[in-house]
Amino acid sequence: MNLLNAIKTVRLFKKQEELIPLKTKWSQQLDPNHVLEDYPRPQMKRDNYINLNGFYHYAINQQKEIPHLFQGEILVPFSPESQVSQVQKQLLPGYYLWYERVLPPLTKENGHYLLHFGAVDQIADIYINHQHVFHHVGGYLPFQIDITNHLNHQHDILTIRVTDDSDTSYHAKGKQRLKRGGMYYTAQSGIWQSVWLEWVGETYIEDVKITPDYDHDQIHVKVILNHEYHQDIQFQINQQAPVLLQASYNIIDVTLPIKNKISWDVNSPYLYKLYVSIQDDQVECYFAMRCFSIEKDDQQIPRICLNHQPIFMNGVLDQGYWPDGLYTAPTDEALIYDIEMMKSLGFNMIRKHIKIEPARWYYHCDRLGMIVWQDMINGGEAYHTWFVTWMPSLLSWTKKHISDKHLRLLARKDAHGREEWIKECELTIEHLSHFPCISTWVLFNEGWGQFATEKITQYVRQLDPTRLIDSASGWFDQKCGDFRSEHHYFDEPKIISDPRAFVLSECGGYACPIEKHISVHQVYGYQNYTSIQELTQAYETLYQKTINPLIEKGLCACVYTQLSDIEEEVNGLLTYDRKICKIIQKERNR
Repeated sequence: MNLLNAIKTVRLFKKQEELIPLKTKWSQQLDPNHVLEDYPRPQMKRDNYINLNGFYHYAINQQKEIPHLFQGEILVPFSPESQVSQVQKQLLPGYYLWYERVLPPLTKENGHYLLHFGAVDQIADIYINHQHVFHHVGGYLPFQIDITNHLNHQHDILTIRVTDDSDTSYHAKGKQRLKRGGMYYTAQSGIWQSVWLEWVGETYIEDVKITPDYDHDQIHVKVILNHEYHQDIQFQINQQAPVLLQASYNIIDVTLPIKNKISWDVNSPYLYKLYVSIQDDQVECYFAMRCFSIEKDDQQIPRICLNHQPIFMNGVLDQGYWPDGLYTAPTDEALIYDIEMMKSLGFNMIRKHIKIEPARWYYHCDRLGMIVWQDMINGGEAYHTWFVTWMPSLLSWTKKHISDKHLRLLARKDAHGREEWIKECELTIEHLSHFPCISTWVLFNEGWGQFATEKITQYVRQLDPTRLIDSASGWFDQKCGDFRSEHHYFDEPKIISDPRAFVLSECGGYACPIEKHISVHQVYGYQNYTSIQELTQAYETLYQKTINPLIEKGLCACVYTQLSDIEEEVNGLLTYDRKICKIIQKERNR
């Protein structure tokens, strides 16, 4: 245990600094009239699409009714706390954030107009022509509304009311804090993913779920329609001959063979296209032929396998924060940059930490060959830091001897909050299971809001038996899931004998502040280095002397903390503004 480094991370009675504004090159080049215009849902594309990103009127007040006057303009989909929004105001609990704009002319009288929100943090009420049409709770998941019957097709007005309890409630909150500092960051609110419209026919496709059956060279497809359909439905893979079926109900299940299968892997991420057509609708989907499993090697050590071949998942922690957009990357190119940079550094996996990204981020991982471990979003009441952070960090024996039945200590006293988390866990899997890159669901991180781990693991296994599960990342292991999952920052990791695969789901965290690219001067990290050369040497030594020797002994995955600096926390491989890579790049064979 490096006790001195551990003690240095404790920030008692620290005065909060104002953040130094940083910008990425993408926000500096952003055209507010053309914001995130790529099709937001690449896993199910249609020909028609109306982008509703751009300037909205906004107001922040304590009035529950739609305001008569607004305070200015906000650039959607950037939260009001962000620089790019052009507002830079914090939405506090007890206040309302209002948005309003006129919709473009919607002239089609038959069929349906579907209004989509990528994500609105935390609670959203939607109005069309000042009539309430929808209520949504949950700041990380998409939702859609059929607004057809509320339109007048002349001068239609969209209004959104948002409230955000941030970290003062049991709702899912991730790393957001109203009082930021250390490993917790600026709270953001409101619309933070794309808003868009599409027109569909009377009968339309609500969802297409594609499950690859790798071992039998086939895929299972479930098509969900908005109501019963009794005509032909057509399936076409790439440019192959289409398959016609007679549909009878609103859910159609079909198994389609894959001839001359092309496997997806990190070096050759081949994606198939699937076109699904009915009389009034057609969507373009995609899928990959791949499977993830745990299998024993010749020494009877459990190993993670991709397509039944052992793969060491060399990962990096990614929290998806941006200095100018907070939760929202300024452009699609910014999302791509992060993924490609991590591949260039030798990583083949990203652990998406306590955040759900826009669908396009997962699509880019699919097409670029980056495996993803997806965290569920943590919630619960205020955390007891001494119990969930310092005790397991400093007294390693407590990691495996704490039951998840201590609901008060684990900030899970509220029964409704527990029910809400389970429902959002289910919706997260339903939403993200479309993406082949995701290999693993990470349920709980370091005991934050943890409860009923074994029961929830079994439930998730039923929801998605095709992926692996990290039930308790870091500590408070309940002997379930596919991994014995450890975090090591202050002590030397050792292989722990376990029938499950052994993974370091967090390690490293080496800090290196780069002047003119930091948000504060009093920075935070687990070991401090003063130059890129020193950091690179420490990083290489970590892998050469600690990580690589453990692979032969049974280490199956390692997640380095982290992709980029975030505010006070400067342990990123990239600076917060993404302008400097802090690791001298070399050829790597890891």
